[in-house]
Amino acid sequence: MAAPGSRTAGWGRWFCTAAPPRPWRLFGAMCLLRLPRITQPLEKEEEEMAALMGQIELEKSHYSDHEIRRLEEEEQLRRRKESMYDDDDEAPGKTVIMAQDLEDKWEQKLLQFKAAPRLTDADKNNNRTSLNRKLDSNLMLLVKQKLGNQELWLLPQVEWQPGETLRSTAERAMATFLGDHIQAKILGNVPYGIYKYKFPRAIRTEDNVGAKVFFFKAFLQSSDFSQAELKEDYLWVTKDELGDYLKSEYLKKVNQFLLDL
Repeated sequence: MAAPGSRTAGWGRWFCTAAPPRPWRLFGAMCLLRLPRITQPLEKEEEEMAALMGQIELEKSHYSDHEIRRLEEEEQLRRRKESMYDDDDEAPGKTVIMAQDLEDKWEQKLLQFKAAPRLTDADKNNNRTSLNRKLDSNLMLLVKQKLGNQELWLLPQVEWQPGETLRSTAERAMATFLGDHIQAKILGNVPYGIYKYKFPRAIRTEDNVGAKVFFFKAFLQSSDFSQAELKEDYLWVTKDELGDYLKSEYLKKVNQFLLDL
């Protein structure tokens, strides 16, 4: 076959090369996640299984050193009551701490312990700008950005600049909204997803058709925002809350790579 754009001997005409693809503006976006801080509540089946495994472990377990000591002390007390125990074996003036004394002390400490509540003040007030909420779930950062004449909730994103990798563009997006003081672990160099959309016909041209947004993921490692300056409106939301803010097509692409285990 003759090369495109060359004249063939039998046809006597020219083949035209395919038109170049229309250009798209490229964006890098960062899916920044705050990982759960506490475990999720157990389901009914999980509680039943945990109780069963605990009972099996108890039945098959051996006595601990403390339990053996307590049994020995109980035997000594029994023998003392039966006058079979020689009190002269104990050193005079020596303070003896019994196993039961230790257990009483531990019981008092347990009574003083108060577990932190699973629901925080931010949960009660539905403050979605706080990281101190939904402690048993992932939280994702959303920011309000202006696209054209609209203000939309999106993952932090900026446009790609020549000389950048897509990952460095996504890192710049995160730094643009959070500053350089936030510590985050970025996962890999390959995008986790892509969202493509066309511009409205009123502004669409052959040289400016639409945009492609490449999503990267990162885990927040520092929750200290004392030095960070969030320059836009922002929210920390769970996967179930994304539908309150993101457009349906955008949300569909995000859900394809977002896991909430």
